[in-house]
Amino acid sequence: MNNLFKTSKHLRKQLIIWLFQHSQRIYTAMFKHHESWNISKSDLLKMPQPSFGKHLGDFLDKNNFELIPKVERHDCYHVLCGYSTKVEDEIALQCLCYGNGKRSPYLYGAIILGIAILPDYYEYYYRSYKTGKRSNPFHHFDYKKLLNISIKDFREAIFSKPELYNLNLCQS
Repeated sequence: MNNLFKTSKHLRKQLIIWLFQHSQRIYTAMFKHHESWNISKSDLLKMPQPSFGKHLGDFLDKNNFELIPKVERHDCYHVLCGYSTKVEDEIALQCLCYGNGKRSPYLYGAIILGIAILPDYYEYYYRSYKTGKRSNPFHHFDYKKLLNISIKDFREAIFSKPELYNLNLCQS
């Protein structure tokens, strides 16, 4: 029975990955009409070590990603908040952003489907939501303009010391 549950969880995660991959292109085409940043991972990796941009480049490099045009901000949320790209972390990050005040059709869909398909992580999602509620607003920033600031200073401006520890961001 335990193996069946693990297989079921794996298949449910695969379904969410498939949904993310296919819905992202459609959502971007329908709702994102601003200019892309036109910044590459290699540009970010050349930035000074303590900068938010350098950490964003490191995150992209570690995950073998490039910035996705018009939705660059999403990877910035990963870096700022310390969430990985695992399926459950993607959903938890959306919950944190919702708690922080972000609203978008994509966010609603990700949270609703994520909780419905992977309820195993509900407590984690709820903790993430509460973290977002307690944090200073960050979802509205123009992140392209913040690439040169210190990631440490940026995180300390957003999160309280206890939240930095809860998010495991004190060492970065």
